[in-house]
Amino acid sequence: MANIIAIVGRPNVGKSTFFNRLIEKRQAIMDNVSGVTRDRHYGHGEWCGKFFTVIDTGGYVVGSDDIFEESIRDQVELAIEEASVLLFMVDADAGLTDLDKDFAHVLRRSKKPVFLVANKADTPQKAQMAGEFYALGLGEVYPISSQTGSGTGELLDEVVKDFTEEGIEDPNAGIPRISILGRPNVGKSSFLNALLGKERSIVTDIAGTTRDAIDTHYKLFGKDFIITDTAGMRRKAKVKDDIEFYSVMRSIRALEDSDICIIMLDATRGIESQDVNIIWLAERSRKGIVIMMNKWDALEKDHKTAEKVKKEILERIAPLDYAPIFFTSVTEKQRIFQTIEKAVEVYENRTQKIATSALNNALLPEIEHYPPPAVKGKYIKIKYITQLPTKTPTFAFFCNLPQYIQKPYERFLENKIREHFSFEGIPINLVFRKK
Repeated sequence: MANIIAIVGRPNVGKSTFFNRLIEKRQAIMDNVSGVTRDRHYGHGEWCGKFFTVIDTGGYVVGSDDIFEESIRDQVELAIEEASVLLFMVDADAGLTDLDKDFAHVLRRSKKPVFLVANKADTPQKAQMAGEFYALGLGEVYPISSQTGSGTGELLDEVVKDFTEEGIEDPNAGIPRISILGRPNVGKSSFLNALLGKERSIVTDIAGTTRDAIDTHYKLFGKDFIITDTAGMRRKAKVKDDIEFYSVMRSIRALEDSDICIIMLDATRGIESQDVNIIWLAERSRKGIVIMMNKWDALEKDHKTAEKVKKEILERIAPLDYAPIFFTSVTEKQRIFQTIEKAVEVYENRTQKIATSALNNALLPEIEHYPPPAVKGKYIKIKYITQLPTKTPTFAFFCNLPQYIQKPYERFLENKIREHFSFEGIPINLVFRKK
């Protein structure tokens, strides 16, 4: 059985702070406002040579005014089912509450090992006060401080005793990453849920429902991928609070960590300036790009609409013209699987290596037919081409006067590479070296 720790409890007891401490990254968003975490959030940690997965969860509550309450409860229950060890976190500062008592009953039903963690025990007096949680009947109480780290060593010493295997340091290492990006409320979480056939991310009509970047394993054509659902990215001027600011930062980090970006647009609103910004952010980061125009079913259209919209998108993002464009409806499951298949194909394009002989056989006749224009009376001779061993496809052109190659000719060479070899959806780099 995998080493999986789920951190559970009522809202605002410090679960995300402790999650970040265990994985040694500021990955989960933390705030004094209750209900910041909504979806299940995964990370990886290590203690005494034992590697484990940590799940951060939203606050479990019944009968609140929070419209996400039921969805958060479902996410917590899924985490409990998945975990091998449960850390039931309570607040030593606030003391024992009815919510803690009710949730204790839920955990007893799970039949999993439960460690009762009294957080915010920052002083010896507060640590002593944590004794009242023995009334829950869940055994030993572990007073800790997520903020300072005090008491966490003693807790983890006991937790890892329940792990029968050493675990894997990073189960996600080397697995290709696909991130779903776009403005708020374009259907990113619905797309992920439709692909998986289950509610992995909470979905509502309210913009900003997703806050953290949510990783999920996905298998296609016998290959493993990690799909990341991200928070909506609005223009900086429209971001009003800290939580949304950090959500956007997590989305940008997800983009930087990914191999392929599926950028989702809203067909009812068309392509907007922020969509263009996100597409160019992915291009500048040299990521594979697939453009997905969602909510296509909500649009009144005729046989020319798709071509017209595609032309408008390409005009707005020019000169970027290599990204495939899909017109989809997540709610109707229209062309969503073709989109993810194309994303996998784009990943394969990004990782392909072209033999030097194939490159030279294809491109040298093209160069001979249309050589680089002379500059200052000097003729440029390109002698051979090779692909460099880089993450983004990069091609080196060896020539006598590399400094005189002009941008329009560079664009010509890029187009010829795309014409002869499959690099759809992928930015490619050209470098010119003296030979």
